[in-house]
Amino acid sequence: MNVLNQFLWVIYPYLCLAVFFFGHIIRYRYDRFHWTAKSSEFIEKRQLMIGSLLFHIGIIPVIFGHVGGLFVPREWMQAIGVNDHIYHIGAIYIGGLFGFVTLIGMFILTLRRYSKKSVRKLSSFSDLAVNSLLLLIIILGMYSTLVTNAVQPDFDYRSTISIWFRGLFLFNPDGDLMQEVPLSFKFHIIAGFGIFAFWPFTRLVHVWSVPLNYIGRSYILYRKHKL
Repeated sequence: MNVLNQFLWVIYPYLCLAVFFFGHIIRYRYDRFHWTAKSSEFIEKRQLMIGSLLFHIGIIPVIFGHVGGLFVPREWMQAIGVNDHIYHIGAIYIGGLFGFVTLIGMFILTLRRYSKKSVRKLSSFSDLAVNSLLLLIIILGMYSTLVTNAVQPDFDYRSTISIWFRGLFLFNPDGDLMQEVPLSFKFHIIAGFGIFAFWPFTRLVHVWSVPLNYIGRSYILYRKHKL
């Protein structure tokens, strides 16, 4: 394995994951009051509503698709009756559909943040960078799924990328598996790990702020003040 391969497919992923993990801890400890996403809804609501709705409808199935494709070995899929043909149909057509929905939503959100002067004025550098990087990741993912798979039908990411990816979490990554992977997949992966490293320092931290305490919280009582 050459030095570049060693860095990109062994060192770089662990660096990004380490920054992701420790960055969240440090930010929560020392910057808790900025653990939020500044809302621009009061400036422009229509594009935000459409873009956010499409993005979230698409991204959740896309995440589950990535989990299934990367974490679940082919043999396990076949054991439950999902052969290569069925898996391919699901990955290309169903994954492509939700990926397209995600792309449209992210495109609207990114265009809104750059084109609306009032929204852009409210946006920080990290806000613009997050939107741009997410859009790039989605474009690369769609290109890899729909174009690269069509041009190089013999390439099987489940026998290369998936095995390498699972090796990361077993602390035994084999960077040689990534040598023959098409460039579009490589760029998609590199950008994907990059967003994890960038995550703790951006508005993306709001993803973890799920108000679960609201479920068991007591009702707030309002009493009319009598003069």
